[in-house]
Amino acid sequence: TNAESTLGNVLFKAQLWDTFNQKPVNERQRLIINRMFEDDFEGFMNTSKYAKLAKCSNDTALRDIQELKRRGIFIQNPGGGRSTSYRLPSGED
Repeated sequence: TNAESTLGNVLFKAQLWDTFNQKPVNERQRLIINRMFEDDFEGFMNTSKYAKLAKCSNDTALRDIQELKRRGIFIQNPGGGRSTSYRLPSGED
C-alpha cells in the first residue's frame, strides 16, 4: 500500500541518516542529500546540478561528490564522462 511504501521510505531515510551522522557531512552535502530525498527530485545527481543546488563552483561540487562516493553515500551510475551521475543507496544496495 501507499502508506507502507511511505513508511518504508521514512525508515530507510532515518537509517541512512544514522549512518551518515557517524561520518559527518558538510552543510552543502547535507543540503544535497536532503534534496535528493524529496519526492519532487527528478533524475540523478551530477556535478553541474550539485553546483547549482549548493550554490558552489563545479570544482567544489566535484570534490564533495568524490568524498560522498568514497564514503559510500553516493553510488556512481553506469556511464562516464559528461554523463556521469550519482544516486543515493537504495534498500537493494
